[in-house]
Amino acid sequence: MREGVLWTNLSRSEISRRLAQMGTSASRHTVRKLLKKHGLGQRKTRKKKPLGSHPDRDAQFQNIAKLKSAYLDKGEPVISIDTKKKELIGNFSRDGRTYTQTPVDTLDHDFSSAGEGKLIPHGIYDLARNQGYMSLNTSHDTSEFCCDSIAHWWKQYGHQDYPNACRILVLCDGGGSNAANRHVFKEALQALAERLGLEIRVAHYPPYCSKYNPIEHRLFAHITRACQGVVFHSVAIAKHFMEKTKTCKGLKVTVDILTGVYATGRKCSESFLENMTIIFDDFLPRWNYRAIP
Repeated sequence: MREGVLWTNLSRSEISRRLAQMGTSASRHTVRKLLKKHGLGQRKTRKKKPLGSHPDRDAQFQNIAKLKSAYLDKGEPVISIDTKKKELIGNFSRDGRTYTQTPVDTLDHDFSSAGEGKLIPHGIYDLARNQGYMSLNTSHDTSEFCCDSIAHWWKQYGHQDYPNACRILVLCDGGGSNAANRHVFKEALQALAERLGLEIRVAHYPPYCSKYNPIEHRLFAHITRACQGVVFHSVAIAKHFMEKTKTCKGLKVTVDILTGVYATGRKCSESFLENMTIIFDDFLPRWNYRAIP
């Protein structure tokens, strides 16, 4: 190959024909053997190169590790939260394969107007108990929905698992419904702390580091595997297959449907901005803060 060329998308037959045009006759089987001999194989691209690196990246990772250890050592809840990929509800094709005796035919276009809405799955992963909790909604992915999901988890499961807890550590990335730079999330978080009567400490992962959020590889990856190839005709079907998620390490997933309606474009109230009670840490305050009831 020419110097500097890293890959080719030519098939073995195409390589064979080009070699013949250059005066060297070689069958596609010979091409296959030569490719293998020289270490050339078919490979997928890998998402390895970071989009960017924040100067405080390592410092925040060390801070998160310290916070996790402090909470876990005292038996206090540490949860990782995020919103999983949104899914269309209806007869739409999804990635993956299933064992079936007959072909499964779906619509040939993924137009949302041909379905029954969009599924928004918000997840909570309990690091100490290795348990996942999914809240399904068909409205919008907002800060209010995020906080309602946490409130539902605490009232239904969390306060039973941690009866003596008076504070929670929440790990999340810095965008979406739990964006680090949005006051509307902090306002919803303060309302959540008052509703639950708990101190809620938030630690955001640095920019470009959301894949290190534990929920991504400890919960969402397994839910994707459990639901691969399944057509989400309804929210109930999505709930059924997500609940079947499990691993040999003991992961269990509980799924609930939240029927609330959440409006987008909401602005933070002036009274909250003037009398904000969120307590920001001295260390990297934009990523570390507490909501105290």
